[in-house]
Amino acid sequence: MTIQKWANDLALLMNPKNIKTNELLKEYTMTKLGGAADVFVLPETEEEAQAVIKYAYDHHIPLLMLGNGSNMVVRDGGFRGIVITFSLLEEIRVEGTRIYAQSGALIKDVSKVAAKESLTGFEFACGIPGSVGGAMAMNAGAYGGEIKDIIVSSTVLTKEGKKLVLTKDELDLRYRHSIITQEGYYVLSSLFELQKGDPKVIEETIADLTFKRESKQPLEYPSAGSVFKRPPGYFAGKLIQDSGLQGKGVGGAEVSTKHAGFIINKGNATATDYIQTIEMVKSVVKDKFGVDLELEVKIVGED
Repeated sequence: MTIQKWANDLALLMNPKNIKTNELLKEYTMTKLGGAADVFVLPETEEEAQAVIKYAYDHHIPLLMLGNGSNMVVRDGGFRGIVITFSLLEEIRVEGTRIYAQSGALIKDVSKVAAKESLTGFEFACGIPGSVGGAMAMNAGAYGGEIKDIIVSSTVLTKEGKKLVLTKDELDLRYRHSIITQEGYYVLSSLFELQKGDPKVIEETIADLTFKRESKQPLEYPSAGSVFKRPPGYFAGKLIQDSGLQGKGVGGAEVSTKHAGFIINKGNATATDYIQTIEMVKSVVKDKFGVDLELEVKIVGED
């Protein structure tokens, strides 16, 4: 099957204006890196999303879920197959002390809505750049809070396009792990349980966490956020810093001088530069400390 045939078939299943061919993925990633996708689709409804996923499965077409592009490095060769993003599925709804959010809503926007409604428990997510779907997939956390602390359930699609509702226990949320990544599920929406709180305290907490994030992270440059998971008994950033790697890198990619856990795109990096910098960091830290750094970011696509 040709790329155009895929696009024509998908146009019967969803709004054709949201189907693009040979679309550069660097326009959709936080690193501003990545080659072209054969077909790129933005479903407007959960039914469209389900139809696309089922189509890809039935026709054995590789399918890549691209959330907010904050935790992913796409190689320079792009992606052979269909790339789907749920960024148009962004409804956020307050139901008493619960918040319903679709997969494409930004997790920091859900945190803002919670604060506006004087609901506490979501403050930790005020600076996390990812989508609800991405946050669910990796059990996103920061400053002592995690998604697993507040989740009630998630509605997901299987690789075959079947809809499931998973409870907190069924989601198996652990440090940077979930049943979603394990089974290759696609998150449609999630339901969170919060508590009524003091609006002044919530506001002060968010202001404090925002200051900490902005003062310590290199937000002025494109990056994939924290590149490595926290090794047992260590902090990845500290190991990298103590290895003397800050300011070093390959091509236009560099280990941030502001936060050693971040690798930044100084403006002219390729995905190859970025990935080679990751490998260089892993190698030096292994040689110096005997610690194997495990990736938190996902590397996808073709060289």
